[in-house]
Amino acid sequence: MESLPLATTGGAARLLVSPVNSHNEWDPLEEVIVGRLDGATIPSPHPVVTCNVPPWAARFQRLAAGARYPRVLLEPAQRELDQFIHLLRSLGITVTRPDAVDHKRRFATPDWSSRGFCVTCPRDSMLVIGDEIIETPMAWPCRYFETHSYRAILKDYFRRGARWTAAPKPQLTDALFEADFRIPEAGEPVRHILTEFEPVFDAADFVRAGRDLFAMRSNVTNQTGIDWLRRHLGPGYRVHQIESRCRTPMHIDTTFVPLSPGKVLVNPEYIDIDRLPDVLSSWDILIAPEPTPVRERLLKITSLCGKWLSMNVLSIGDKRVIAERHHTEMLRALEKWGFEPIPCDLLHYAPFGGSFHCATLDIRRRGTLESYFD
Repeated sequence: MESLPLATTGGAARLLVSPVNSHNEWDPLEEVIVGRLDGATIPSPHPVVTCNVPPWAARFQRLAAGARYPRVLLEPAQRELDQFIHLLRSLGITVTRPDAVDHKRRFATPDWSSRGFCVTCPRDSMLVIGDEIIETPMAWPCRYFETHSYRAILKDYFRRGARWTAAPKPQLTDALFEADFRIPEAGEPVRHILTEFEPVFDAADFVRAGRDLFAMRSNVTNQTGIDWLRRHLGPGYRVHQIESRCRTPMHIDTTFVPLSPGKVLVNPEYIDIDRLPDVLSSWDILIAPEPTPVRERLLKITSLCGKWLSMNVLSIGDKRVIAERHHTEMLRALEKWGFEPIPCDLLHYAPFGGSFHCATLDIRRRGTLESYFD
């Protein structure tokens, strides 16, 4: 962990040890932020939002945008979230939560206005690199001020020695979005709704492996955003890009998930393993099994995520991985690969943006910065 001196009022200096220390996706987890469902509001029907949901869901969204999520979705998700938090704490992991806010309140910039969404997925709005937390410039207008719910946490970490950075706040004007964008049909080339007008990215389009990061261009992360982070991190890090064949790409953690040094889980539908970065040639490529069919009809209709949410697992170290109890094929595959899966329920969190990896932001893992590639 990096340390910083802090001058006291008496003129002496004491050493601050940053509470933030996380370099990869697998070191033993000691502290984590977990999202909150309170006040969750159905997001706006902006094209950058609706381009990632099925057409029938987009029609519903136009009618319901700005309304609270119904209790039939909230209550089972909250029960599962509470159980997940209890599991983390029972494993000795410190859990921190964002403030509850009113997401129905309208806010505005000089160019547009919107209501909020929710704070269920801290993995999207903040990226932890070592002792630094970076607030990300997200492309969804309804998420523009999402990190304000975490400001009390961020200020506390900063006072205790963490580095706190914010990427340039985007304008999110029409110039950022392709006016005639449509989702590509099967067999058509992948295309994205974002232009290169300004840097935007979600942190969930990046995964970390020490001095190497893997990034995915998507409908919330443009090339300019990847380039901004690459320059910000400087020559001490390498950022490799993963090509996705998904027709509605959004977030790398259902596509490409490093599980431990030398082992990465990949989505066979979205990834051409022959086109992976050369740096991975010495790693074991673990092919994710076809997801277990989920029978909950309501969940299929309301989920913001695709069927490959089965890959959205959370490593807590020592080869232990928290995975969704319903995805039995993934649990079996993890055991086969030498991991110890810990089954847990979080299936009904999907309408709010994800599963275990999405719902968390690892703040402190017991480990140091290393290079895992030749």
